[in-house]
Amino acid sequence: MAEKEKIAIIGAGTMGHGIAQVAAAAGYRVALHDVTAAAVEAGIAAVRANLDKGIARGKVTEDQKEATLASLHGETNLENAVGETAFVIEAVPESLELKRKIFRDVEPTVGADTVLASNTSSISIDRIADELQNPGRVIGLHFFNPVHLMALLEIVRGRRTSEEVVGRAFELGTTLGKDPIVVRDSPGFASSRLGLVLGLEAMRMLEEGVASPEDIDKAMTLGYRHPMGPLRLTDLVGLDVRLAIAEYLHRELGSETFRPPRILRDKVEAGHLGKKSGQGFYEWSR
Repeated sequence: MAEKEKIAIIGAGTMGHGIAQVAAAAGYRVALHDVTAAAVEAGIAAVRANLDKGIARGKVTEDQKEATLASLHGETNLENAVGETAFVIEAVPESLELKRKIFRDVEPTVGADTVLASNTSSISIDRIADELQNPGRVIGLHFFNPVHLMALLEIVRGRRTSEEVVGRAFELGTTLGKDPIVVRDSPGFASSRLGLVLGLEAMRMLEEGVASPEDIDKAMTLGYRHPMGPLRLTDLVGLDVRLAIAEYLHRELGSETFRPPRILRDKVEAGHLGKKSGQGFYEWSR
């Protein structure tokens, strides 16, 4: 892919601003879009904070910070954001109808060769593409949080996704410093399906009083060399996000393995969503 092509990121939340950061750091011109100026500004402020932490840890230079921020701009007008882009990547909440609407709005305003990518962690790429004129340009690009630190990129090939688009997505991933895998469109793909099984079982163990959250997590970090335990990871992902994915997989696969535990529903109803709310399975400073 040519240097300094433009990428539009739709949604300036945790995943959106993370994807925007790695794309801008890789030299792409990045438009970060959200519906309000406040949301866009918050996303760019989060990128700046990440870069400052990188400087403090000796991982990022001042020049790299300035170059990244210079390549990134915020935009509340969708048509302006997606104009003349090589990729449009949506990173909005896990709602099929919302993702469909975004791509319905985007498709008439972009070039014929613009790739439309979804950061969904579980929703079918084929269903997202169903209402589009050219479903062959739609693909899943499932990044992982925090995007600037996690190496994996899960590329999800829909039934109608073209080979060219798969190749371009793979090239983009490697250019962003990721290690891509390619999977077929299936509920939960590979990563969410496997990761959710572990997370939900950890919650059931907590419900049953098997062990504390800390000790359940320690069993996986020390016993299996996972970098993070399943309950702490759930707090970082967001309990509401995990609940939505569990409900979707339970519905789509019909397996009791994915039935959300009562403890997960109760915490979401109480507003205990994990790190972003200050409380989940752990207490977090905000």
